[in-house]
Amino acid sequence: MPDVAATHYSNETVAAMTTDSLQLFLNEAGRYQLLTAAEEVELAKLIERGDQRAKDRMINSNLRLVVSIAKKYQGHGLSLLDLIQEGIIGLIRAVEKFDWRRGYKFSTYATWWIRQAVQRGVANKSRTIRIPVHIVEREQKIARAERELTLKLERPPTDEEVAQTSKLSLKHVREVRAAARAVASLDKPLGSEGDTAFGDIVATDKSDVEEEVVVGLSEHLLRAAVSKLPDREQLVIKLRYGLNGDQDPKSLEMIGREMGLTRERVRQIETQALERLAREREIAALAPA
Repeated sequence: MPDVAATHYSNETVAAMTTDSLQLFLNEAGRYQLLTAAEEVELAKLIERGDQRAKDRMINSNLRLVVSIAKKYQGHGLSLLDLIQEGIIGLIRAVEKFDWRRGYKFSTYATWWIRQAVQRGVANKSRTIRIPVHIVEREQKIARAERELTLKLERPPTDEEVAQTSKLSLKHVREVRAAARAVASLDKPLGSEGDTAFGDIVATDKSDVEEEVVVGLSEHLLRAAVSKLPDREQLVIKLRYGLNGDQDPKSLEMIGREMGLTRERVRQIETQALERLAREREIAALAPA
């Protein structure tokens, strides 16, 4: 196999890696010795001056870190090779942004970037659904706190430490931290015809206080979450998205006629139900297996 460093990890090269080459890649990654703290600083200084060979060595010497992190995200829609590819992108970003003057280890700094890149890759395999902006803000607070603490402590922070820094409850921290591990594809067909997916929920109109965020619910978790909705919301969602098993998805107008409600009232009920499902995502969909 050619020297991995020679590729400079262009997007085209990363994309061209195939499953057949996974074992060869893992073997290649194992050839490079880990760097000492002094070597990291030396290479970082050279990288600042534009030394490509130093950059290649820094990348190659940390490929095992990418593999280690990528393995933790297996089973969520991406192959190990795909996860590694995403992680390499994060590693490259870390190499480019690493500031040796701040005194922390490169591996500590790179871990955050690699994990974020892998999580983003997993999330991008899912469809999107609109959820309340306060949930988005909670995730952002935790991500910032985790990054700051990782650099400060030179180790992954505990849930308690993140909760204290982000000023959120321990429960919320654990739910959000579980999110990246629990993202599942929204494209699995629902209904008897198999032509509707939960991801299609994004077609609904939502209010200004919400924004798009990747969320994953498997069919099983979706049905479990829907069963917890109030009766009327449950009926609207089942009719709207064909979850009864023997019916196709229905329009707002059709549901309104069936329930004796206006189209706008059905839309409001649907919106309320989707907001509940978004919150359920933090409880049912994200609960550790």
